[in-house]
Parts: sequence; C-alpha cells; structure tokens
Amino acid sequence: MIVLTRIDHRLLHGQVAFLWVRNVGADCILIANDSLAQDELRMSAVRIARPSGVKLVMKSVNDSIKSINSGETDKYKLLIITESVDDAHRLALSCPAITSVNIGGMKNADDRKQISKAAFVSESDIEKLKEMHEKGIELEVRMVPNDQKTDVMTLI
Repeated sequence: MIVLTRIDHRLLHGQVAFLWVRNVGADCILIANDSLAQDELRMSAVRIARPSGVKLVMKSVNDSIKSINSGETDKYKLLIITESVDDAHRLALSCPAITSVNIGGMKNADDRKQISKAAFVSESDIEKLKEMHEKGIELEVRMVPNDQKTDVMTLI
C-alpha cells in the first residue's frame, strides 16, 4: 500500500527519513529516479540516510512503475520519493495506486517561480501538475507532516 508519494529534490534526508516515515508508518522507501539508479556512488550516499528497520529500494522510474503495478510492493507500507515533477508525473499517470502527491523541496533556478517556501516550479512542471490534477490526483504542498496541507493548484 502506498502511504505517501513525495517530490523532493534532496531525495532521502532527515525530514523524510524520520518525520515522514514515522508519520505515515512506512516500512519501505522506494526512490524512483533514473539518474540515481545509474549512479552507485550516489546510491551509497543515500543508503546512509536510511532509517533503521526500513527497507530502501532505488529504481529507475520505469522499473518502479513495473514493481508498483505488478503488486510486488503491495506487502509494504510504501513511501515513494521522486526528485522531480517529471518523475512523479510519469509514475502517477502510469500507476493507478498513486492518488496523491506531496510536494516538498524543489530547487530554485532561473526558469522557475516560487510557489512555497521550498518549492519552485517551471512552466513544464506547471503543465504536468495540471495534467495530474485533471486525472484526479491530489497535489499538496507540505514540507513536514505538521504543516497545513495546501492545494498546489491554488499556488500555481
């Protein structure tokens, strides 16, 4: 069962590893990101942040889609982390089990506008978020579990 799908450019860090895992009761973290899945050094660094007693899996977006849709992940309370709107968009539109996406940190860049304290979106991100919204996927901005949920559509 998917307990949270989150966009966070930092992937696995203290906020996610401890606050979110505890809050949603996750026993497995799936990081769905193509570049990470091909970078052994980066994967080693991410493994260091894995909370004790929680399984950590790092896969490409396509392999993540296959695992989720096959039912292979159903035995877990699964927290999914993606690095970008693009990754979350690909996952959410391909996996009916994903009904909600939490937006945490998204990097600032020249082509991005700020929509919350730590979330910056490009025009391409906005189009993908709108498409997910039209498909009925809840999109909320929240850095930590105690923050109030804010509908991303009111921010873009």
